[in-house]
Amino acid sequence: FCLILQGPGCSSVGAGAFIEHGPFKPNGKTLTKNAHSWNKEANMLYLESPAGVGFSYSANNSFYTDLNDEVVARDNFVFLERWLLMFPQYKNRDFYITGESYAGHYVPQLTLHIIHSNLKLNLKGIAIGNPLLEFVTDMNSADQYYWSHGLISDSAYELLLSFCNSSRLMREALTQSFSSDCLSVYSEVAKELGKSVDKYDVIADVCLSSGQSPMAIFSHPMFLGPQFSSSLHSQLDGFSQQQVKVEADPCIEDKTTKYLNRKDVQKALHAKLVGITSWNLCNKIVQYMDDLETPTIYTVGKIVKSGIPVMVYSGDQDSVIPFTGTRNLVYKLAKALGLKTTVPYRPWFEGKQVGGWTQVYGDILSFATIRGASHTAPASQPERSMALFKAVLSGKPLPEA
Repeated sequence: FCLILQGPGCSSVGAGAFIEHGPFKPNGKTLTKNAHSWNKEANMLYLESPAGVGFSYSANNSFYTDLNDEVVARDNFVFLERWLLMFPQYKNRDFYITGESYAGHYVPQLTLHIIHSNLKLNLKGIAIGNPLLEFVTDMNSADQYYWSHGLISDSAYELLLSFCNSSRLMREALTQSFSSDCLSVYSEVAKELGKSVDKYDVIADVCLSSGQSPMAIFSHPMFLGPQFSSSLHSQLDGFSQQQVKVEADPCIEDKTTKYLNRKDVQKALHAKLVGITSWNLCNKIVQYMDDLETPTIYTVGKIVKSGIPVMVYSGDQDSVIPFTGTRNLVYKLAKALGLKTTVPYRPWFEGKQVGGWTQVYGDILSFATIRGASHTAPASQPERSMALFKAVLSGKPLPEA
């Protein structure tokens, strides 16, 4: 049994179930079967969290202004408790929690709530993909990623290192007070990056049939909410207005949005629109940023110390939260916990092809890349992501051959 969390402000049903690893995908008219659906391996529960995401809503509008990670973790835990009361047949199943992106906050925080609670749950492990774990490391690794992948020049990279890196720009965006240094640097970087590179999948094509992607709520530096990104964009002349793309169908986002806005579909899902006029992949209602700089890598450490296995994985074509920063954070955590390497850094395989690289510490903390995968790895590399998911469920290292 597997609980799926998305973040921040984006729909687990839309992004997770329809774009990534659910049983069906929209094709523009109806649904087609997903050959690599994760529900072939586990019962899947997609949680729209916090309230305001997807079709979920709060009857109290003040809820949206008082949001923080603690509130979200508490509400997710209460949901899980009540859901298991309604469906007790699942209570004794092996249970896993997974998520990606800002779920690098949500998943560890919910897991710690469960560990410290009296909830009887057979929690077997967690997996977090391209996760936000430590603000400065994750943000600034994007700058190196741009340069190392040929997206910016040596001179632009030197500007980022010397005058304004991504973590500084993010802090300035949060206060909507941009220094001349940062505006100058990012104006130059934006020119070199251009407007047609998908920062979530730098080797991907983009969907040419639509305007700005709903996932632009994530505009780099990561998680610039609409109230921040609009201010920055007005000064940077459109920096970071990029698309999120799937390898097989670069326009699946548009198709998912169109499908979930159909009245007959909403009726079939027993869903209704409250406080919004249309369904969006990422809602502007949820836009809290207060906990962005709160590190959760130490929370991951507490989970490992409690005996719960942790898999941290990265699509290696994501420049928003690049694998280099994540890998370094996992390495440092293992060192701090005194965990010895039990599986040395090596390639892992899906079929006869290299699926990525992996390393395991103490047989409990794992890191893996998914070769050729984006920020939303199961969307761009479904077979390799499925192989990783199977490894998580089995509790075994990723295959050597």
